Amino acid sequence: MIAAVTAATHASFALVAYEAALRLGAPHPAVVAAALAAASFAAFFERARAMMPDRQRPRWQVHLVEEPFFAHWCAALATAAVVLPAAVLVPLVEVALGRSPALPTSFALGAYAVSLAFAAWGVFVRRRWVEVREIDVVIPNLPEGFEGYRVVHLSDLHIGGHTPRAWAEGWARRSNREAPDLVAVTGDLVTSGTEFHADIASVVGMLEAKDGVLVSLGNHDYFGEGEPLIAKLRAVGARVLRNEGHHVERDGDRVYFAGVDDTWTRRANVRQALHAREPGTIAIVLAHDPALFAEALLHGVALVLAGHTHGGQIALPFLAHRVSLAQLTHRHWLGLYREGEGSMYVHGGLGTTGPPIRLGVAPEIAVLTLRCAP
Repeated sequence: MIAAVTAATHASFALVAYEAALRLGAPHPAVVAAALAAASFAAFFERARAMMPDRQRPRWQVHLVEEPFFAHWCAALATAAVVLPAAVLVPLVEVALGRSPALPTSFALGAYAVSLAFAAWGVFVRRRWVEVREIDVVIPNLPEGFEGYRVVHLSDLHIGGHTPRAWAEGWARRSNREAPDLVAVTGDLVTSGTEFHADIASVVGMLEAKDGVLVSLGNHDYFGEGEPLIAKLRAVGARVLRNEGHHVERDGDRVYFAGVDDTWTRRANVRQALHAREPGTIAIVLAHDPALFAEALLHGVALVLAGHTHGGQIALPFLAHRVSLAQLTHRHWLGLYREGEGSMYVHGGLGTTGPPIRLGVAPEIAVLTLRCAP
């Protein structure tokens, strides 16, 4: 599937390269176009191979080679979405009108130029520009001792070759400035492999909160060896919740915080995570996958903190809650949702997977303030 999409992407890029070579007066523009498209096609698979598992690489290589390449690749993909249909329809229309058919190479070049501008913004600017979101979450029957309780929610850090430790340290410092009562990290701390486990543990160890740091795991945390990461997180004081939980007390009142393990590797067990909850106690659950919301509601969970979707990474600017790539695969993909007596916050993520790009979906630090219902 990936090969087919990439081939189609570079077929449209060949039209772009042909028109550019023609305008620059290059000899044999068709040969130049074919060579450039083939080189880009091969480079994509080389970049993909280098990311599985993710490895340490020089920063100059990331900034001068990989990021420009992925800006190009994303632009070529967007170009293909409009150019390939045009490459079929335009010649048919011209034949119907009695004209000699021609491929829309000029249109392809223009589409690529516009797409490249947006892609460059998404790769070089938007994913580095983190926003802090403050959200009040009303919870029916919340004990009065937890009125105003502040939870900093972080998710999908994906620390690795394209999301360096230095960025994540900045997120940790920003989180600490919020003086949270608790920090919840809902999975996908790594992209893949084990080379960045020490960096991740160092960053999580920087996080500060009155009632500590809770971590649930996501699918990418098991793309390699998950146990070494868990051991390192626990060594720096984080409480890694794998289908388990504990009570937090404030002014004599108690709330049960639990974490559900990964769904992709079939480790998730909501019932087990809530097993130690005292009857009648409000439960707040960390679950990387928002698909667990329905099951959590059946168990009377008041609030689910989730991630996984990245808000699609690409969405319509200012309307990411309505138009996003994530809605093709997820019912809940970004922000606060409420169903009956339960709520869920789906975090937009901090890092990226796949192409290192964000458009219309800002990386975020969510500050959730719990409120009693009026």
